[in-house]
Amino acid sequence: MAHRRTSLRRLNAYLRDSERILASWDAFTEFNTDLDGWPFDQDAYGRRAALRDAHTAAAFAGVRSGARQLLATARLQLQRLPPHLTRDTWRGQLTSLEQALHRLDALDSQWIQTRAQLPADAQPGTEQYVDALDEHHAECWSYLDDWACHGQAILDIHAATRRAGAQPKRPQFSTVRPRHGGYRAGRR
Repeated sequence: MAHRRTSLRRLNAYLRDSERILASWDAFTEFNTDLDGWPFDQDAYGRRAALRDAHTAAAFAGVRSGARQLLATARLQLQRLPPHLTRDTWRGQLTSLEQALHRLDALDSQWIQTRAQLPADAQPGTEQYVDALDEHHAECWSYLDDWACHGQAILDIHAATRRAGAQPKRPQFSTVRPRHGGYRAGRR
């Protein structure tokens, strides 16, 4: 239970951080691109995009270890929720999150292979290492953005589950059978 609360708090923090990171990126692009969206300075634009990608990846790192459990729990909770407390979009959003996590896992495996193939002198901080890491972050960014866009569904499902647990149970009435065959039987 405490692990799930921690994971939910981390997801909430990621959603806030990614929103802040994206707002900063939007402000940068607004002042550093022309009306058609082309950057005035391609190098500065690329460096700033790499920074956005790295910050987003760092923000997601706290969510990563509990992401599969969050998804599994949300799926289970969604199955048990009464229909009036659910949204039609939640199933699709959970599927998008699962697919994004699957792609992030594949990209992480690829990054491990890339790191192993770098020359011995390409250590963190060197240009060759930084370029490879920037490329990895760029490939991950759209999937991290999927988590930023759809991750709220997990929090909403959790909140709906809590509301469902707090609602009073409706009493179950047994079916009452008439003693004498009902109203019509007595009126012949």
